[in-house]
Amino acid sequence: MSDSAHHGPTLGVYFAVFAALVVLTGITVAVAFADLGALNNVVMLGIAVTKATLVVLFFMHVFYGPRLVWALAAGGFAWLVILIGFTLSDFLTRVAVG
Repeated sequence: MSDSAHHGPTLGVYFAVFAALVVLTGITVAVAFADLGALNNVVMLGIAVTKATLVVLFFMHVFYGPRLVWALAAGGFAWLVILIGFTLSDFLTRVAVG
């Protein structure tokens, strides 16, 4: 395989994504010490989802993969949503005792 047939992230992309992850981690630490009230959890989850998306897209090569890879990644995410949905439906319908 020649170098021109290589389809994937360059070293610069890896460093940019790594820098973004480091910056987002710093923002996470800063938000942990800030008092945002009920928004703390929302901001933290937003940052965590952004970081997870970067990892899946670039370090797991989904962004440069064929449609099948995208479909499998979407299927995994769909199963995660189903599992969380079932867990929440069980948890939210329980009656507190005592």
